[in-house]
Amino acid sequence: MQIIDAASHLAQSTDLVAGNIDQLKALFPELITEGPNGTAVNVDVLKALVGDQTVTDADEKYGLNWHGKRRARQLALTPSTGTLRPCPDESVDWDTTQNLMIEGDNLEVLKLLQKSYVGKVKLIYIDPPYNTGKDFVYPDNFQDNIKNYLELTGQVEGGRKISSNTEASGRFHTDWLNMMYPRLKLARNLLRKDGVIFISIDDKEIDNLIKACSEVFGEENHIASFIWKSKSGGANDSGEVAVDHEYVVCFSRERTDNIVGLDPDAVATTTYNNEDEHGRYSLERLDKQNLQYSSSMDYDLVGPDGTIYKLEHRDQTRPNAIWRWSKDKVKNNMDSLVFKDGHVYTKNYEKPGGKPRSLLVDERFGRTRTGSTEVRDLMGGEYFSNPKPTKLLKTIAAIGSGSDAIVLDFFAGSGTSGHSVMAQNAVDGGQRSYVLVQLPEPLDPETKEQKAAAEFCDQLGKPRNIAELTKERLRRAATKIKADNPLFTGDIGFRVFKLDHSNIRAWNPNPADLEASLFDHQDHLLEGRSEADLLFELLLKLGLDLCVPIEQRTIASREVHSVGGGVLMACLAERITAKQVEPLAQGIIDWHKELAPAGDTTCVFRDSAFENDVAKTNLAAILEQHGIQNVRSL
Repeated sequence: MQIIDAASHLAQSTDLVAGNIDQLKALFPELITEGPNGTAVNVDVLKALVGDQTVTDADEKYGLNWHGKRRARQLALTPSTGTLRPCPDESVDWDTTQNLMIEGDNLEVLKLLQKSYVGKVKLIYIDPPYNTGKDFVYPDNFQDNIKNYLELTGQVEGGRKISSNTEASGRFHTDWLNMMYPRLKLARNLLRKDGVIFISIDDKEIDNLIKACSEVFGEENHIASFIWKSKSGGANDSGEVAVDHEYVVCFSRERTDNIVGLDPDAVATTTYNNEDEHGRYSLERLDKQNLQYSSSMDYDLVGPDGTIYKLEHRDQTRPNAIWRWSKDKVKNNMDSLVFKDGHVYTKNYEKPGGKPRSLLVDERFGRTRTGSTEVRDLMGGEYFSNPKPTKLLKTIAAIGSGSDAIVLDFFAGSGTSGHSVMAQNAVDGGQRSYVLVQLPEPLDPETKEQKAAAEFCDQLGKPRNIAELTKERLRRAATKIKADNPLFTGDIGFRVFKLDHSNIRAWNPNPADLEASLFDHQDHLLEGRSEADLLFELLLKLGLDLCVPIEQRTIASREVHSVGGGVLMACLAERITAKQVEPLAQGIIDWHKELAPAGDTTCVFRDSAFENDVAKTNLAAILEQHGIQNVRSL
């Protein structure tokens, strides 16, 4: 029975560096060599593969650079030492909901979600600090970010106070970029291939944001920078120009057709002058002139009658034309292509609505005051600073996520994203689910801006922090949506999780007394952690959804959990006697046969629970004899 300790890959979040090396090895095995510290990439071979002139480490090169960028990149690649602890008592509809509200530092949470949610998120919307000089910009700690997080949020004694990022600091843009860059890198991994990210921002950092996103997502994947009219009448006129707009920057994971959906309330501007059995459609050229040339998208296309169609390059010295579809996609979708007048076209079928417009200026997108009024009416006071209106976020949900998708917001703030997802589902019958992440940033009752919010938390009997306000807004929004839409049967619940140190203790001996350290580490699980804590850390580290179905059965007087239809089976009882081993093993085997999971099953026990080593060995042997090969202990 293999032990899962702190050093095991099963106890850690995704090792992104190892994943990157594996991808390079799959493409170019000759790149990988052995260095003084183990596996390494041979830069000389890289230069030979792509040509010396395309690899540069020169000081003078195009791109966005700032002090700390290399460290910020490393920070994104460093695995998390934390876990997410379940809080059913603070949740709504815990047993049935697919929505998540996670309380914690979003950098660590994004790392922990890498295994379970990689490539699954359709839409990310974030409203990060605008870096106005008053915003809190999270100071990450490369050495121990979990400890840093607990100190800043007042969850351990001797903590540090949160401070704003002022222009007088001398690192104004640098600190903001160091905070945003690793989070954007991790967020990209979670997006589906057809996924998109929308980011609200103002003039202070829009240039830096677009450059950073162009580096993370690719310049060619910049879909648009929407302009949202955030104010009307009372525009911010403290400067030389009255500013009454903000931006919503949109990038895609990969540039594909129709990656942003139609705005259901917009008027279509396309003329659909063709029709077939599937409906009316317009024709769109399959070839296009593009700033970013790709040799893989430049090929001779053979039509059904054998005619060869070639790309027309306007500049023969520097090819710039590409096909919008890959060679494989053309081959698999030949019936949907139209060959006409020497060109190749795709069919663009008519759908309700029209393409989203880049100017979000109508009242139907709401204003900042709309968001403030919504929160005041819902919660009885103005407890958030400039919350986004649900009108804006519902539009983004409609055009960016379709009707059945995961929506992520890791700067949840007032919870407008979660509110809007539920509200849009009630409008169009969608089955979107949300994942919100919010730092439990302490509220200071001594400050004018936070006094009312802190007192509201006191009335609720909750800790004075922003995450508590977010959860309360979600609860009240769910109640209102249900009242306003009595026939709506969609998901209005959410599961609450909180970031904390891993349940598995790392080996940290006292050099002055190694014997005592060895005895203390006999049980390498933290004291005070529940079976549920251990179970959900297993879900995270094994890459299972945090809302996956979980069943329980009592077998041989011990609670056994089946996760995901038997993909994971766990008995995390604190004591298993030698007499219980055989009936416990047989009960698990019988249940496993009932479940008949499609893939391999991992079965996990608490290592310190067994009466002796013989009991542990016997249980593992019985399970392995009946086809359960992956038997592990914590």
